[in-house]
Amino acid sequence: MAIEIERKFLVADVDAALAGAISSSEIAQGYLSADPEATVRVRLRGNRGFLTVKSKNRGIERSEWEYEIPADDARGMLRLSRTAVISKVRHLVPYGGLTWEVDVFSNPQGLVLAEVELPTADYEVELPHWLGREVSADPAYFNSNLANRKSDF
Repeated sequence: MAIEIERKFLVADVDAALAGAISSSEIAQGYLSADPEATVRVRLRGNRGFLTVKSKNRGIERSEWEYEIPADDARGMLRLSRTAVISKVRHLVPYGGLTWEVDVFSNPQGLVLAEVELPTADYEVELPHWLGREVSADPAYFNSNLANRKSDF
């Protein structure tokens, strides 16, 4: 079991954020269970599939188990998703000694979020100038809840 420690922000200046991207990949993900106590997510990232179980957030921390699975299995599981399938392009952006993941969503359309994984919960993060409001603790921005969102941002 791994502990995920992550902070999440809205992106205020998308062009500035993406200017530093070193790679990008398309992601489709759905939830086989979106129970607040434990989510089960299936993800297709390019031609690689992943099955992930995450516990309920405790602040910016939560338990996470992730396993690579065959891409065809991930495609089949996505058809079983209990939620809408999220579509986004993830851009990796190095900044301040960390790698930020900037997600540009096409479903739900219009949303751009930046996440950064931290080594400890009290780690001092150098925040890029292109960030907007922090939404780490806002359940409206948890991916499992975004999958149920009907309207655009």
